[in-house]
Amino acid sequence: MKYLLIGLIVLILLGVAGFYFMGRQSANGSAPGLQGERLAACPSSPNCACSEDGTAAEQSVSPLPLDSWAQLPALITSMGGVVTRQEEGYLAAEFTSSTFKFVDDVEFRRAEDAVHVRSASRVGYSDAGVNSARVAALRAGLSN
Repeated sequence: MKYLLIGLIVLILLGVAGFYFMGRQSANGSAPGLQGERLAACPSSPNCACSEDGTAAEQSVSPLPLDSWAQLPALITSMGGVVTRQEEGYLAAEFTSSTFKFVDDVEFRRAEDAVHVRSASRVGYSDAGVNSARVAALRAGLSN
């Protein structure tokens, strides 16, 4: 029983250390940026949400209204994000989780009829729905 408890504690510590390491790894990097005239496609992992055509149904979100473009930088900041790049028709931001400091990239592309959005984790496989929830929170913040 004693060895089982020690083994369990070691496994928990290894898990926490692994999450800490992944969080540190995610601090290195930046948003993928535009790929041609579009936001980058989501990877096959479920830690991404995107409004671009061709996104898998389980990762797809609706684009934001076109008139929301000017409000986005202030809204991102009010939600705890940091705008990292802003140019004509493109905006990138980072959101960092409080526990393990995981960095997620959120990008926006202004199209003729809407603002496309992509929110994705830099590392890991699952995000427990955080990126889809972030897009929903952005949408809700725009309506306030």
